[in-house]
Amino acid sequence: MLLSDHVPPRLPEIPGHRLSSRVPMEPDVEPVAALLGAAQDAVDPDAAPIDIDHLRSQMVGLRSWSRRQVVIVPAEPDGTIRADALPIAWIALEDRAQGRTDLQTVIAADAPARDELSAALIAWAVEVAGSFARHRGVDSTQLSVDIDERDADRAAQLAAGGLEKVRTWLHMRRGVLAQEADSLPGPRPGVRVRPVHLHPSGLPVAQDVRSVHRMLEESFADHFSSYRESFAEFSQRLVESPEEADWDLWWIAEIDHDGDGAWLPAGGLVASTRPAHETGHGRVGEGTYLDYLGVHRSARGHGVAKALLRAAIADAARRGRDHVDLEVDADSPTSADGLYRSMGWETFERTQSWHRDVPPHPSRLLEPETEDDDA
Repeated sequence: MLLSDHVPPRLPEIPGHRLSSRVPMEPDVEPVAALLGAAQDAVDPDAAPIDIDHLRSQMVGLRSWSRRQVVIVPAEPDGTIRADALPIAWIALEDRAQGRTDLQTVIAADAPARDELSAALIAWAVEVAGSFARHRGVDSTQLSVDIDERDADRAAQLAAGGLEKVRTWLHMRRGVLAQEADSLPGPRPGVRVRPVHLHPSGLPVAQDVRSVHRMLEESFADHFSSYRESFAEFSQRLVESPEEADWDLWWIAEIDHDGDGAWLPAGGLVASTRPAHETGHGRVGEGTYLDYLGVHRSARGHGVAKALLRAAIADAARRGRDHVDLEVDADSPTSADGLYRSMGWETFERTQSWHRDVPPHPSRLLEPETEDDDA
């Protein structure tokens, strides 16, 4: 069964290469993973392999529910699509949160008229983002995509599509020593760090999940391009694949402001496991990746961030891991990159964020397009 998006991309007319789009199916996952892997290897041969199970969830699993996406495939001369036609491109738009739409796209290196195809896909991304903004009832949504700063091809395509480079992110790595399992300094007096509480089922206690979400939201409120992610949206991303979550790599920092034993949440850290993998320069061992680290603004200056970071380092050492990775805004308003450097992290890669603000538009399903829509 081949399905089309209700408002599909307007693909370029390429002599001798008729193209069409359709909704992804299970057999598309591995070919798209191959496209993503080839594009990644072209700029970073040392990158970890594409997580095909995560991609499968995005394309045809629970994570696909928050996305509109299509694959681009060769069509027959009469416009029909063969069921076994392999994708030459993929684009997905995630309705991530109110005011934010995340873009993922890849085009085969040997695809015909790549620049024209890219322009058509970005135009469709703007169309979809506008529909998300309409459903959300907001004045605009931020179309957002991250790329490796070495990927000049993607940068040129995004710029041609009206996106602007707005930020650079530092990807930092710190080696871990076995003795750090129990040799790191403890938190300051009045500060403590603990793992989130777990039920016998292995799932976290709801109060702790809410505390982590609140700490992250409050800590990033004054950061660049901050957007509010409701607890429902935050938890939805977790329950899409709860078995993948490393709940034992979630920590809460607590602070006793008045010294009366009333410990209150002050920060949260969410981490995940990065499997070992081979690269062009050798093997990278298993590591811990710090997905989110936040300290409540009222708790800054008490060593909460350092306490959380040391908890993660010590945990990695106890697990026999050889590194801890994280990502930080190169222009962080809290100078977080300086803190990480002082604790031994070094930059090994840089990525860029590209954005475009997209206003809402009328429903294409119920109202005909106007000349202004094509402008």
